[in-house]
Amino acid sequence: MGSRHPTLQTASDFRRHYVGKNITQLPQPAMILDKAKMHRHCKSLLDAVEYLGVHFRAHVKTHKTLEGVRLQVGETKKEVRLVASTVAEIEYLQPLLHEFIQNGREVSILYGIPLPPSQVDRLAAIGRQLGQGTISVMIDHTSQLSHVARFAEQASFPAGVYLKVDTGYHRAGLPPSGLNKDDLVSKLMSLDRQGKINFIGLYSHSSLSYNDLTAEQAMANLEDELSGCLDALEKNAHLFSSDKEVTISVGASPQVTSIENLVRNEGTLLEGAKNLQQTLQKVVTERHCGFRTKLELHAGVYSLLDVQQLSTHSRAHFGDYEEEIAISVTAEVCSVYNDGERQQPEALLAVGVLGLGREPCAAYEGWGIIDRDAYSPNTPNPDRRLIVKRVSQEHSIVSWGLINGHGDEDSQQPIPLQVGQTVRIYPNHACITGALYGWYYIVDSSEHGERVVDVWERASGW
Repeated sequence: MGSRHPTLQTASDFRRHYVGKNITQLPQPAMILDKAKMHRHCKSLLDAVEYLGVHFRAHVKTHKTLEGVRLQVGETKKEVRLVASTVAEIEYLQPLLHEFIQNGREVSILYGIPLPPSQVDRLAAIGRQLGQGTISVMIDHTSQLSHVARFAEQASFPAGVYLKVDTGYHRAGLPPSGLNKDDLVSKLMSLDRQGKINFIGLYSHSSLSYNDLTAEQAMANLEDELSGCLDALEKNAHLFSSDKEVTISVGASPQVTSIENLVRNEGTLLEGAKNLQQTLQKVVTERHCGFRTKLELHAGVYSLLDVQQLSTHSRAHFGDYEEEIAISVTAEVCSVYNDGERQQPEALLAVGVLGLGREPCAAYEGWGIIDRDAYSPNTPNPDRRLIVKRVSQEHSIVSWGLINGHGDEDSQQPIPLQVGQTVRIYPNHACITGALYGWYYIVDSSEHGERVVDVWERASGW
C-alpha cells in the first residue's frame, strides 16, 4: 500500500532511508502527517473534556497507528478508552495496550460495530491477553447476545456491552422507542445478572454534524444526540437494573470538538453553547429515572482534521487548511494546460482515486485542495484556491475551484504550477485517504514542515 521502494519493507527500513529528507524527495504519491498539528488537536480536546469533567473514548480508525494513540490518550490520564473499527486495529495495538496496563493505566477498547459472530474468537483471544474488563462490544439485535455470551466462555470474563441507539443517523442501532425490540433489553439484563455480560450503557454515533456549517449547529447536534440517548433510557427505564450506573456515550468529531467552544468562550457564551452546557451538566450531575449516569464522548478524525471537518466550522477558532489539517498527500504535476487547450486552465497530477479517495464535501465540488505553498510567488489573487476538480484511477485534474460559493469569477486565471513540481493536497476525508497508504511520513511544522522526522506504520486489513 502506498509508494514502495524495492528494497524497503518495514517502517524501520523507511526511517533509515527517508528521515532527514525533504518531502519532495519521497516516492510519490506519499502520505504526509504533521505531528505538531496532530498533537495540538489531541491536546485541545483532552483539555476540553477534562475542563468539563466528562470521559472521552478516542477512535483510532482515522490514523491506525501506535504513535497516534499515544497522542490521543495523553500521558497523564489513568483511563485509556479507545474504540476501533476493525479487530485488526485492536490486534495491532496490543503491544501498546500491554505497555499501558503495565504502567498502571486502565485500558478499555471497544469494537465499534454490532458484534458479528466471525470476530468473537479473535476478540476473546485479545481479551485473554489483555485481561478482564479490557474488551467491550455493542449490540442492537437479540441474535448478537449469544455471540457475546460465547466471548465470556472463551475469554473467561464478560465483555462490556453498549446498547447501540439510533438517534437519527440511521447507520446502526435502534430508535429510543424501539430499544427493546424482541425483548432485547430484558434479555440483555438477564445475561448481566448471570455475569455473562457487563452492561455499560447506551452508545450513539451520529455523523449528521458532517453537514453542519456553524458551531451553533454542531453544538445543537451534540445536544440532540444526548437527548436521544436520555430519551431511550427514560422509555426503557423499567427494564434496566436500578443499581447500574449507565454510561451515555455519544459522538462524531464535529459535534464533540464543538465542546471547545465552551472552554474558549472568553467570558461569553452563545445561546447554543449555554444550552449544550446545561445538557452536559444534566448527564454528569443528575440522576435520570433513578439511574446514576456518566457521560462519555467519542471522536476520531478530530486528531487530523480534513477539508470536510473544516467545512463544518464546528469551532469558532478554526484556521485555514494549511494551519489546521495534519495530513496531506504529495503528488507530482505531470502537465499544465494554460494556453487555451481546454475551456479553462488545468493541470494534471500523478495521483487519483487510489491515492486520494472519492469522498465528497458539501463545501465545494472537488476531491482535495492544493496547499498554497505550491502556487507561483507572483500569483495575482492568493485568496483563490486550486482544487482537485476531476479524478481518475491514478490521475487527477486541478483547476480553480468554487468553495463555499466563492472563487469562480477568475476561472480563466493561469494555473500557477510547473511540470515536475511536487504539490501537497489536503483530502476531503482523512480516514478514507489514510487507508490507501501503509505508512505516514512524519513532519513537524513546529520545526520544519517539509523535512521527514519519522515514519509511522498503519494497521491494515480486517
